[in-house]
Amino acid sequence: MASRKEEKDRLRQQRLEAERAEKAQQRRRVIIGYVSAGVLGALVLAGVVIAIASSGGGSSSSGTPAAAHIDLSVGSLNGVEPDGRTGTTAPRVKIASLGAAAKAAHCTLTLNLPDYGHQHVKPGTVVHYKGEPPTSGNHVFPPFQQADGAYLKEPPPLSFVHSLEHSRVEFEYAPSLPTADQLAIKGVFDESPSGVLMFPNKQLPDQVAAAAWRNRMNCAKYEGSKTLDALADFRDKFRGVAGREFGFPIHP
Repeated sequence: MASRKEEKDRLRQQRLEAERAEKAQQRRRVIIGYVSAGVLGALVLAGVVIAIASSGGGSSSSGTPAAAHIDLSVGSLNGVEPDGRTGTTAPRVKIASLGAAAKAAHCTLTLNLPDYGHQHVKPGTVVHYKGEPPTSGNHVFPPFQQADGAYLKEPPPLSFVHSLEHSRVEFEYAPSLPTADQLAIKGVFDESPSGVLMFPNKQLPDQVAAAAWRNRMNCAKYEGSKTLDALADFRDKFRGVAGREFGFPIHP
């Protein structure tokens, strides 16, 4: 007959075995939960990708005018209408130095600005940007950065600020700028559109501006070929260079 001590040891061993079994069951439940969450996350992500592709925000430029040079491999349309107008043939650059070109066009260069934020936020988040046009700040998470290309309306700032972070350059103009002048700027865009965005900005206090990550150029007045020189020089200086993230290619 088992002693009292042996009985206590047996009961203790049974309790430990039961506890170990319960812990193992809990671990299995946790693992199953993680797997289920992962599968669900993958399905949700797939749904997002499909939705973006079906709305024109995927990796295919099908359905967008060729003259807008929209590159959906590096961003999304975000419901903004492309600018399919053909620009006026850009004149040959006369002043190839950005500083000299900006001065000749009476444009103000503001360089090496602070980084006012670079966190990813949800679409629709309200962010108050500093300066116009903005050159940094918190912005929407991928894949909703604005795709390279020309647009007839201003994209959401959340989207185009993210594009700047990926070393893009933006040409912006006041909506009141005469059409002929818009098309002249479009001609500069058309000659080398990769890594460049162009759109009107109703908040702009100037007629023309250019932006890169932490750098901007404001031109109070459009002054023909002088302004076009300054825009081309700004593009060539900062495209592919000014930014924080370089995971999205600029095509030659």
